[in-house]
Amino acid sequence: MMPGMGRVNPRQMKQAMKRLGISAEELNDVEEVVIKRKGSEMVISNPQVSIMTMQGQKTFQIVGEVNERAKSSIVDAKPERAEIPEEDVELVMGQTGCSRERAIEALKAAEGQPAEAILKLMSS
Repeated sequence: MMPGMGRVNPRQMKQAMKRLGISAEELNDVEEVVIKRKGSEMVISNPQVSIMTMQGQKTFQIVGEVNERAKSSIVDAKPERAEIPEEDVELVMGQTGCSRERAIEALKAAEGQPAEAILKLMSS
């Protein structure tokens, strides 16, 4: 309850918000909220998330268990590159005439990009 307003009927509050162009919504299926900072991350578990839209801007209200962790303890979520496709290896070998091992090495160095691998092999 807000000071000076006495008892406010929830229905009247919704109508007043609608007249002012304010809308509110609850997000029910949120498992975790992560706020990334330079040296750490704040992880909010089992959050209750509300979104209030006012004059085109969204404001988020988050309530839950807060845990902070340092960046050094954060595991890099970037997955390792899967095996290099056989067709890419054959393409590099066919275009440059190099061995299979050199083609694979060049593709790994080029992060799996055949065109870049071919250019590197042709220029060396």
